[in-house]
Amino acid sequence: MYAKFEITGVINVITGMHIGGATQFSAIGSVDAPVIRDALTGLPIIPGSSLKGKMRYLLARKLNEYPDDDYDDYNHNDDHVLILRLFGSSKKGEIRKSRLLFSDTILNNAEELRRRGALSPTEIKIENSIHRMKAEANPRQIERVIRGSSFDLHIIYEAENEEEILEDIHLVKEGLKLLEFDYIGGHGSRGYGKIQFENLDINLVMGEVNPAIVEDCKKVLKGV
Repeated sequence: MYAKFEITGVINVITGMHIGGATQFSAIGSVDAPVIRDALTGLPIIPGSSLKGKMRYLLARKLNEYPDDDYDDYNHNDDHVLILRLFGSSKKGEIRKSRLLFSDTILNNAEELRRRGALSPTEIKIENSIHRMKAEANPRQIERVIRGSSFDLHIIYEAENEEEILEDIHLVKEGLKLLEFDYIGGHGSRGYGKIQFENLDINLVMGEVNPAIVEDCKKVLKGV
């Protein structure tokens, strides 16, 4: 079979979020770590790769059995069979394509943030690290997307087996829930990057699937 589902929703930023971009120069007084932005609008974005990569990592930490608890030496191509089915594999002789296609998403409420008094969709946070032997301070400026920002979630799920659809969507739900209890971007241990999903939905956009399965998938995502 061949069918495509569209998973939609909203990503709400609960604490300042930093997903890094790149600077072409380091002028005196410039921001040390800017956020990644859309080239046309200049608005912050959440790359699809950031969502996909962190979601796979969290699911792997939950489902995989690591030798001697050593994650660093573990090959992602040996992930749990459910993860490989959903996210794909590059293992030689066992190539699998990903069933999930994550889109980059652009800040969608810039006007609302301005009405609420925000001067910019981002803020500059001063971080300071101390050299423990020399007692020297090393301040740096990190740009963050401000709390209250929101982004449109857009994921395409490609169904290959009708009997596996519901199980796959349950895994997607689990990945999104794990993200809510973790963080996205950098500096999460300092409180950055907490997000929350809302208005999650799924719709069949191509192919034919038993309508009862589609309804069950909707119920699964509503529970996130």
